[in-house]
Amino acid sequence: MSRVTYSEPMIVLVVEDDFFLRWNLADHLREAGYVVEEAESAQRAFEFCHDGTRIDILITDIQLSGRRSGWDVAEAFRALWEQIPVIYASGYASEPARPVANSVFFNKPYEPSKIVKACQQLTA
Repeated sequence: MSRVTYSEPMIVLVVEDDFFLRWNLADHLREAGYVVEEAESAQRAFEFCHDGTRIDILITDIQLSGRRSGWDVAEAFRALWEQIPVIYASGYASEPARPVANSVFFNKPYEPSKIVKACQQLTA
């Protein structure tokens, strides 16, 4: 008789101020089996950071509307969970200005399937 094991699905927070990009990426991640939380701003992401919600992977646009950036969001999450994998994206920078361990950078536009694959690789 084989033993069945259950594991909790990984929870991904997508921080993106463009609704269509956020929705499209979240849809691909859900199809891949991830539980997805969405934040349309850095402020909303900070709420997830401080309300005790478990987040296993952070995906953030670097250039967010408002005063705070994706770098700020990642720093806040890393202050609480030092090793949280982070996927950064930007349509303005060709490469990350701040190399960060356990992270990946994508230029926009990107293929959502490549983001899903990066999530899998960062948590393997």
